[in-house]
Amino acid sequence: MDEETLKLLTDLHINNHRQGPGGPYAFKRALDLSGIDTSADITIADIGSGTGSATIPLLKQTNASITAVELLPAFLEKLQSNAESEGVADRLQTIEADMAELPFEDEQFDAIWSEGAIYNIGFETGVQKWRRFLKPGAVLIASEITWLHSDIPDELKSYWKQAYPEIDVASNKLAVLEKNGYSPIGYFTLPPDCWLTEYYEPIQAGLTAFLKRNGNSKKAKEIAEADKQEYELYKKYKDYYSYGVYIAKKI
Repeated sequence: MDEETLKLLTDLHINNHRQGPGGPYAFKRALDLSGIDTSADITIADIGSGTGSATIPLLKQTNASITAVELLPAFLEKLQSNAESEGVADRLQTIEADMAELPFEDEQFDAIWSEGAIYNIGFETGVQKWRRFLKPGAVLIASEITWLHSDIPDELKSYWKQAYPEIDVASNKLAVLEKNGYSPIGYFTLPPDCWLTEYYEPIQAGLTAFLKRNGNSKKAKEIAEADKQEYELYKKYKDYYSYGVYIAKKI
């Protein structure tokens, strides 16, 4: 991705609460299913943290020390500011890093949390690479784009074949976890409000201001149009795909 595109995408997303689908209900359900002891002094890595839509709730609802990993320094600066505003920055460490090449020790964490981010390196690659950072019996919580049906309309199938060929049904994703040294302990899918109310609608509401800030440049218009198309595609086909939230223990 070129520097101009990266700058524009950062500008589009940095002031939104979320950089991907999710929400308070989904967060709480994942936390409950994970079995994490919220009162324990443990360590959690939030990989692909963005500006902290999961990091801040983890800091507020657990006693864990959180290491937030993000490739974009502007997102980490926003996260740090958010944590300070919420009074939870004392248990936060931020690291600018590529999620494919993480600077962690073996068996460093009691849990790894990753919302809407593992697709950047691929689900199977992610669960393989990250496993060694988990202590024995530690838990992985990761959301991953997932087919909700096996019979997919051609338009949608074509879009995702280009956007993310690793999209698959949940049974195959769970099999990937089992094949790579995990025991699945929970799974659910994000409901439409996690996509629409929490993610797409705030972006759509800000597109006019985004274009104005960036002088209605050709690249900014292309990004805005791509977001509109993605939004319309989800509204049309929301019964066919969503993020699945996968919770699994290292074995």
